[in-house]
Order: sequence, then structure tokens, then C-alpha cells
Amino acid sequence: MKTKLIFPILTVLAGAFASAPSYAQEAQPLTLEKAVEMALQNNHLLNVRKLQVAEKEAKVAEDAIKRYPVASVSSSYQYNANLGQLVIEQGSFGALPLGGTTIALPNEEKTFPLGKHHNFNAGVTLYQPITQLGKIKTGIEVAKTDVELARHEQSRASLQIRQAIEKLYYGLLITQKQQEEANAKIKLAQMRLYDVESALLSGKTIDVNKAGLQANIADEEQNLLKLRIQTEDYTADLKQLTGIETDSVALAPVANAGTVAGTLDSYLTNAATANNDIKIASLTEIKTQKAIRAAEQSNRPDIGLVAGYSYQTGNLLFPNNNPFVGAQFKWNIQDLVANKQIIRQRHFLSQQARESLINTQNQVRNDVSKTHRKLTQATALIAVAEKAVKYRTEELKVQTDKQASGLNLEADILNTRSLLAKAEADLLAAQLNYRLAQSDLQRLAGE
Repeated sequence: MKTKLIFPILTVLAGAFASAPSYAQEAQPLTLEKAVEMALQNNHLLNVRKLQVAEKEAKVAEDAIKRYPVASVSSSYQYNANLGQLVIEQGSFGALPLGGTTIALPNEEKTFPLGKHHNFNAGVTLYQPITQLGKIKTGIEVAKTDVELARHEQSRASLQIRQAIEKLYYGLLITQKQQEEANAKIKLAQMRLYDVESALLSGKTIDVNKAGLQANIADEEQNLLKLRIQTEDYTADLKQLTGIETDSVALAPVANAGTVAGTLDSYLTNAATANNDIKIASLTEIKTQKAIRAAEQSNRPDIGLVAGYSYQTGNLLFPNNNPFVGAQFKWNIQDLVANKQIIRQRHFLSQQARESLINTQNQVRNDVSKTHRKLTQATALIAVAEKAVKYRTEELKVQTDKQASGLNLEADILNTRSLLAKAEADLLAAQLNYRLAQSDLQRLAGE
């Protein structure tokens, strides 16, 4: 009797759970394209990549400023407690005979102050580097290379996020279909259990059949619970990537975009020139070569032009106003010795970057071939899965017509619905594999 009471309760709950996704979709449908768009706008990791690009661009502007004259302004004030004096003793310049007498030069001790208690000076100096302009230009090129590297990193992160959204989106759709299949199996097992209990009352069966059906129900309920947990995990990950803050997320069905794939040779050709990983490896090699050139340019002496203006008061030996122009030479001999080792290190880095580029090119070629093979396999699986869905749909229509004529049982309808839900889940899985392979190929080919 307890089982008879549980059967209708579980049926109502299972029906309500099965109808919940369709109701949510009517209330707030989320398309795959919208989910991808939201993820690209709101994802924090991608925002970090965008900010890194802006940071590198600012570094280019910073390095470009170094080409122009360096202006420095200075000023100081000083109070002198003791002042310097110029003392000329009597007769220091000799004597002058005049009219039979001799006059000492000077005729008495003379004292001249050399400064004032209050001393103030201010000035501006301009320095224009000359020999270092080549190194500065190389530094700007290195900074521009960093910008390109950051942009390709951003592009790669964008593709990774897009793939993650597609996996989660299709994963949720697949688990929904699997839940429909599990609900149908639970209803079917409960109906058979009800028939067995009725047969037990009439003495037409044994308890062994009843125990087996109860075990089947428990297994399906456990499977349904696992699917619900998996759905919650997928939903949480999807909300985190897209920035959705609503409690529940309902998904719109995905339209079949078709299965048109390019040739393997076309993907290989595009990947050789447009692949992000190859571009990053190539830019890294270029950066190391420019770093070698910058290190070699560091051997040059630092020669530049200097011009400026100074004003001072308080020092009587120097003019109050003094415009000046000149040249400056500086050469650190110790840096010449140390720079040889720096150049040697950067040659090793360049060799490493070259080996990494070759390895990346080989890896990309292998990945393109493997992914193209997966795409072909997924295309075949989709064709077979579509046939299965078509035939299961036709079978459900036949069973529904029979039920209207009283020629079959409710159990036949439930079994067919279960098989149709499984076929639809298999089709979604095949479509997911195709989209992942297609997006992988596009990523590898730089499309």
C-alpha cells in the first residue's frame, strides 16, 4: 500500500521537474550566441588581456618620448654665514716711482668680498641624445612587438572562452535530454511496479520481480539526481563566465548550423600564416633578435648635445645670466665587457625561440590534421544521430496513434519517449563534438 501511495507522488514530482526547463525557457531564454557575447563582454580574464594590451601600448608611447630632448629644471637657495674675500696686500703689484718718491701698488691693503650671504640660482638644461637614438628606436620596436604578443594572447583567450561557453551550453542541453530520458524510465518502471503489485495481490507473480523493479527505480532516481547535480555545476560555471546574476538560467535550443568543412590543405595553409600560437612564437623570436640588436647598440658611447640657461645671484665671480650650449660624451668601459655576456645570453634566447617556433609549427600541423579528422568523424556521427532522432520521432507518432485507438499501453509511449530523449541527447553530443572540432580548426587556422 505504501508503494501505491508513493507511485502517484513520484509521478507528479517527475512531471513537474520535466516541465520546469520549458517553463524557464519561456520566461528567460538564453541563446548560445547571447551567452558567448556576454562572456566576451563580462569575463574578467578577457578584461585582463584587454588591459594588458592597453598597458603595452602605453609602454610604446613611453619609449617614444625618449627620442626627444630631455629637459631638466633646477633651482636652489643658500644662506652663507661666512663669505669669501679677495685680499690684495699693499705693494702686491709693485711700486711706482713718482717725483723722487715711490708709491706702493696698491698703496694700502684692499679687501674685496667674493659673494653675498643670500645665494640663489635657477636654470634649465636640454639634452638631446644622438648616438643612442638607434637603441631607442630598437626599444620602441620591442615594445610594439610586446603589443602584438598581447593582442594575440587576447585573441587566444577569446577563443578559449568561446569554446568553454559552447561546452557548457551543449552540456546543459544534453543533461536536460538525459533528465527527460531518466524521467520517462522512472515513470515506466513505476508503472510496471504497479502492475506487479496488482499481480501479487492476485497471486500471479513473486516478490522477486517486485524487488527488481524497485531496484531499477532506485537506479534511475540516482541517475536523475546525478544529472541534476551536473546541471547545477554547469549552470554555475556558465553564470561565472557570462556574468549572469539570475538564480536560474534557461537555454534556447540550438539551431543546426550545418556540417560544411573545408579541405585539410586549406586549413594547413591558413594555419601556417595565421595561427595565433605560431604568431606568438614567431613574434617571440623577432623580439629576441631585436633584443640582440639593442644590446649591440649599447656598445656605442653616449654622445649628445646640451643647451640651457642659468640665472644666479649671490656669487660675484659668475654672471647673473648665462645661456650656454655644448656637447656631452660618456662611455662606460666596464659595460663593454659585461655587454658581451648579455649579447651571448640573448643569442641563446634567440636560439630557444627558434626551436620553440619550429616545434609549434609541427604541433599545429599535427593538431590541424587530427582535428580535421575529428570534424569528419563528427559529421558522420551527426548524420547517423539525425536518422535515429527521425525514426524515433516517427515511432513516437505511431505509438501515439495506437494509443488513441487503444492498441497499445502507456508503457509503450513511455519507452518510446525514453528512447527519443536518448537519441536527441546523442544528437546534441554529436553536434557538440562537431562544433568543438570546428572551433578548434578555426582557432588553429587563425580564422
